[in-house]
Amino acid sequence: MASATAEQRLTLDIEGMTCAACSTRLEKALTRAEGVREAAVNLATERAVVTIDAGETDLPSVAEAVSRAGFAVGQETLSFAVEGMTCAACVGRVEKALRNVPGVFDANVNLAIERAHVTFAHRCADAEKLADAVAKAGYRALMLEPEEGSRQAREQAQLDRERRVLILSAALTLPMVIGMTLDVLGYEDLHVMPSLEVALATPIQFLIGLRFYRGALNALRGGTANMDVLVALGTTAAYGFSWYLLQTLGEEADGELYFEASAVIITLVLLGKYLESRARRGTTAAIRALMELRPETARVERADGTEAEVPIGLVRPGDVAVVRPGERMPVDGVVTDGASEVDESLVTGESVPVAKTAGASVTGGSINGAGLLKVRATAVGEESTLARIIRLVENAQAGKASVQRLVDRISAVFVPCVVAVAAVTFLGWLVFSGDLETSLIAAVSVLVIACPCALGLATPTAIMTGTGAAARAGILVKDVAALEQAHRVDTVVFDKTGTLTEGKPHVVDVRAGAMPADEVVRLAASVQQGSEHPLAGAILSDANDRDVAPSPLRGFEAVAGRGVRGHVDGHRVTVGSAAFAGEAASVDDAQLAVARGWEDEGRTVVFVCVEAESSGTAQVAGLIGVADPLRETAAEAVEQLAALGIRTSMLSGDAVAVAERVGRALGIGEARGAVRPDQKAAVVQGLNEQGRVVGMVGDGINDAPALAAADVGIAMGTGTDIAMETAGVTLMRPDPRLVAGAISASRATFAKIRQNLFWAFVYNVICIPLAAAGYLSPTLAAAAMALSSVSVVGNSLLLRRWRPAQ
Repeated sequence: MASATAEQRLTLDIEGMTCAACSTRLEKALTRAEGVREAAVNLATERAVVTIDAGETDLPSVAEAVSRAGFAVGQETLSFAVEGMTCAACVGRVEKALRNVPGVFDANVNLAIERAHVTFAHRCADAEKLADAVAKAGYRALMLEPEEGSRQAREQAQLDRERRVLILSAALTLPMVIGMTLDVLGYEDLHVMPSLEVALATPIQFLIGLRFYRGALNALRGGTANMDVLVALGTTAAYGFSWYLLQTLGEEADGELYFEASAVIITLVLLGKYLESRARRGTTAAIRALMELRPETARVERADGTEAEVPIGLVRPGDVAVVRPGERMPVDGVVTDGASEVDESLVTGESVPVAKTAGASVTGGSINGAGLLKVRATAVGEESTLARIIRLVENAQAGKASVQRLVDRISAVFVPCVVAVAAVTFLGWLVFSGDLETSLIAAVSVLVIACPCALGLATPTAIMTGTGAAARAGILVKDVAALEQAHRVDTVVFDKTGTLTEGKPHVVDVRAGAMPADEVVRLAASVQQGSEHPLAGAILSDANDRDVAPSPLRGFEAVAGRGVRGHVDGHRVTVGSAAFAGEAASVDDAQLAVARGWEDEGRTVVFVCVEAESSGTAQVAGLIGVADPLRETAAEAVEQLAALGIRTSMLSGDAVAVAERVGRALGIGEARGAVRPDQKAAVVQGLNEQGRVVGMVGDGINDAPALAAADVGIAMGTGTDIAMETAGVTLMRPDPRLVAGAISASRATFAKIRQNLFWAFVYNVICIPLAAAGYLSPTLAAAAMALSSVSVVGNSLLLRRWRPAQ
């Protein structure tokens, strides 16, 4: 059995798909290929995600399977200058290193000109990975030119080709349409002669329409049928019947021919595909906008103080980038020099520029303001925040909702069923009317009006547009499963600290007993040196403000949800809750009264208990009151969720009184205090057992078990240091209102999916019988079919207007 380490995930651009039957056929072909563990094909993104066993197969074999199914894997080429080669052995070493990079089809290295040309699959490799491979082989690679055939450029080139073909087809069709129109209006002498109709229709049918024959042949070879089969059958029948009439009747066939019908059908189908392609580009607008944030080059400061502009793929962590006013940050990093305001709106959705000075973190893709900044790179390439955002959005867009799998199964049998209906229509009309012409035209109308494309595009275009709109607002959906669950959420559970509060607690009061307040803080800070809890940071910060230095710590111990203890200066110091401190020393009524008063004011109370190691006597040395202000938008966030009909709950490790006070202030229905991190997951599971669909909101780190237990985990972060992989939904800025925004975006997306599927099914259910009954001509049928898929995509594009409530 192959080891788990041999598993490899390939994301491939696929060329040549036209409808849902194509994606289903390719998915089956890939799944049957040797060494392929799993395959998912998305028509709207024109992408396949294939998981392979690298010990059994490789990319060229997968590409061959794609080719056998009648499609092609998108490729691109990069050219490098390679420094350090001295002989033919060097060439072989570099070529081998490049060919071993996952996703590379071929690599050719020329020693004489010191050049390497690498052909690879889109998305599977990039300049950085290739340069790293060359460096590991002992040489240096310098990219000579930007990546050829980027996805956006290829899409535009394909769109331009489709437009040119459409214009040519329309130009050849127009004279026949004019002649047909004049004939209908009674100007019989002005109609197009049969010989001219043949001259105009033939190149449309067999040159411009060749794509439909090729697509149909590939589909039939693969054991399936798609839209190309319907168009090829319908137009061939109309053209062939007209040719038959022309050969048998000669010039007497004038006015009885249907050459214009086959030409109009092809032209209208091409028009529909062109409009559909343009509309589908709109569904990927969010991804393109994110990709455009990445500069192609960076200005890097050298060791001698000079600056050099280098391709972005060659920047490494530790390099210092010089960012001038108005330029985009080329990398994630830390400001080492300078001061400016940075616009991070396209990354985090936050519209207000953020002040940055030395020590501040910046995100690649954000725009520098009026100052010059020097930034030391901390994350580049695939590890950057922007790359991770793009990867998350692409993964979400590439996934399939459960309803899409049902649609795929229907699409697989849809075309054969339509062909059967067309055959029955032809035979029925022929038997009952005896008119071959009427029978054939009705059958052609049935073939042409059926539209599997609308079914195939209904779900993925809505998901692409919806996740893209959410990403622009700072809401990242990890996968389709999270998007699908989010629209069903009826209960949202908040963790208090860092989500509803600022997450920046600070000491507001110290009540000391026998020793001075500074000494209480010093001892508490000394023990808290070993803790990463937010309260520890508050106490250490207060000690710094008081100019009190913590002492060395021995025997540190943390008890989850209760506190910490350790040995400091000959004392055993316990810091934590009243119950935890009470295990080491007795807490008197006066101290408890102070604690209750502070808790009623919403403060967290930290007890500091000191036990002398020499005497063994212990006492509560003092109480420290810590406050963590509520976020300004927290109450509004709860109101927005209530408006969506969603119940809210809050969990906190603070005392019950503190949690209840915060809950009342925000209007939260249920607030639970004294909940340890390990108990939060149990609370979520309890709600699940009650039949609730739960969304858990936390920081993605301490709340990881609860986030995993929830139907939808929602991690709130700042956009730079964020646990993107922890939850199904990540909020790129710490605004709790985005929780309602995430649920609203999911509901809007699935509403569009329902609308699209309703239209696609109803269209076929109504129009196919009308065509079979002879109420629709082939020309009208083609126009209706072309508009059906365009209308579905257009409806999905309305999601681009979605904005979270503010």
